[in-house]
Amino acid sequence: MAAAADLVVPTLAIRSSVAVEVWSSAGSKQPFEPKPHLPREETKSSRSICFSPDGRYFAYSNGQEVKVLQASRDSAASWPAKCVLPRPKAFYLQFSPRGSYLCTWEHYAITKDRPEGSPNLLVYDVATGVEVFAIVQKNQTDWQPSWSADESIFALVVGGEALFYDLGEGAEKGFASTSRKIGGSRGGMLSLGPGNCPPFLAFYTPGAKGAPSMCKLYKYPALGQNQTVACKSFFQADRVEMLWNKRGSGLLLLTSTEVDKSGASYYGNQAVHFMATKGDTCSVPLSKEGPVHCVKWSPKATEFVVVYGFMPSKAALYNLKCDVVFDFGEGPRNCAYFNPFGNLIVLAGFGNLPGAVEVWDVAKREKLANLKCADTTVFEWHPNGEWFVTATTAPRLRISNGFKVYHYSGALLHETMWPQGQELLGIEWQQFADKTFSEPKITKAKHEGIKSSQPEASKKAYTPPHLRLLKEGKNPEKYLPQPSIPGLAPAAAAGGANGNKRNNKNKQRSARKDVNVVNGGDADSVPTEMTEQGAPVARQSPVFVAAEERRQPPTPKQKYQPDNAADQPQIPHGQGQPNGQNISDKERKIRSVAKKLSDIKKLKVRRSQGENLELNQLNKIKMEAQYLDELKALKQSA
Repeated sequence: MAAAADLVVPTLAIRSSVAVEVWSSAGSKQPFEPKPHLPREETKSSRSICFSPDGRYFAYSNGQEVKVLQASRDSAASWPAKCVLPRPKAFYLQFSPRGSYLCTWEHYAITKDRPEGSPNLLVYDVATGVEVFAIVQKNQTDWQPSWSADESIFALVVGGEALFYDLGEGAEKGFASTSRKIGGSRGGMLSLGPGNCPPFLAFYTPGAKGAPSMCKLYKYPALGQNQTVACKSFFQADRVEMLWNKRGSGLLLLTSTEVDKSGASYYGNQAVHFMATKGDTCSVPLSKEGPVHCVKWSPKATEFVVVYGFMPSKAALYNLKCDVVFDFGEGPRNCAYFNPFGNLIVLAGFGNLPGAVEVWDVAKREKLANLKCADTTVFEWHPNGEWFVTATTAPRLRISNGFKVYHYSGALLHETMWPQGQELLGIEWQQFADKTFSEPKITKAKHEGIKSSQPEASKKAYTPPHLRLLKEGKNPEKYLPQPSIPGLAPAAAAGGANGNKRNNKNKQRSARKDVNVVNGGDADSVPTEMTEQGAPVARQSPVFVAAEERRQPPTPKQKYQPDNAADQPQIPHGQGQPNGQNISDKERKIRSVAKKLSDIKKLKVRRSQGENLELNQLNKIKMEAQYLDELKALKQSA
């Protein structure tokens, strides 16, 4: 097949704020660009583009209709229209596995003429352009129907019930009516496995009233209660993502809850479970606390990768026994992408992470390249397994839109930045049938590339302003903004010799506020020294002392006032909120410890989002267990 692959022209479909178009390249060292014979339609209303799995068809919406083009791999051939579908509001598009059908989904709406609503999930025969199926599907996140690999079975979930339609040779009903049904409980989810015909399938039922959630595997058409191939139950699962391997013999379940009731994680609880069509089930062991960022099967179907844990996250490769066969170590990552052959994997940190990309040789367990792809919102391997595209797209990011094509060695092959005033909305490689390309031989040789026109991000580590001043031997107090009080002389506003006690309090209050702003809104970011026991101690700069004094509870001789007491209406003693003098020492201690635990929780959330914390903040997190014990003892004491 290598000879056939040599004739393949690499093609990219592009959706922008002004047009839908197809670009191609004459080779690995040639730029991608539009060609006169390739399709281009000016439209500001395109919502979706889509290639069929074998790359024979290309579909897109333009705000008036959906067009399906006959894609070509000939560098000089045009792309004629195959059919045109009357779906002006089409939002999503999806081809069936062999490209015989195109599914369209649009937002469900009720009108005066149709108070019951119109079908918003439709299926069209690509060869004729005829609508063959229509139904109401209100769910947007899991709208996609399921297909068997040979397209003989069509299935979808409506109202928690899985509906099956037989489309194979000799089938009498087809899309006209269902052949089988299972489930019926609210929140049910269905997934048909690839590869096998008839297929294995998984059906998920969420738990209710203390009962566990359940996922069952069946072999179609045996869907009886006592005909399950495997069964896995688990708690703490508001949602589940079902991921089949390429052979349809193994299934991974990524379960998650929206909220972690223990308060330990901002992301809720997450877990990974494994199910096999042979009947085996197990939970995938994770050695670090924190969210599960990504789970991906290798195309070889015998191993999978999990990226998990608080930042820096861990990444590990597992076999079908759920044993770790290789640990990629820790790093700022939340994504993993196998190439189509499974012999290369990219580990990357996108979204709120800085865009570090690592390319690994899976067989040799060896890192091949490190590169930086900041602001990446789209990543996709080319079907040849050697190139990948990264793009910055709107609406996720509306500036610096564009795309780049890389060789796996890290060499930049192509770069296009979008014109100012226009937005890049989507980009996709043309797909190809299996075995069009042979598996690439991986080498360490550095591929020749081009230099990016974009400036590289600074590699210098970020240092907060107050630490920069300390390193320079300067007093941060001098450089913090001073409060300005209208109608008062500068000396009085600054709390000098002519200032009164009220102004001094305002100065302290403002100084603490300024420190919070400098350190990202957390006063605990102030640099610290350490005691022999490892507890943080604030430096004795006047500004930091003032901030620390503001946090301490008042002595019994002082009248307790909140920070914003000057702005609060005065409440006579004995009415409304209790006077500060009535608060016991024990209650003050409880409040103080509870405040420290609340600060620790906020710090842990910031750390889980990839933020680098200061040393004193990390030490404060380590004190959490001690504070919990202290709080427990205070509450239990008489």
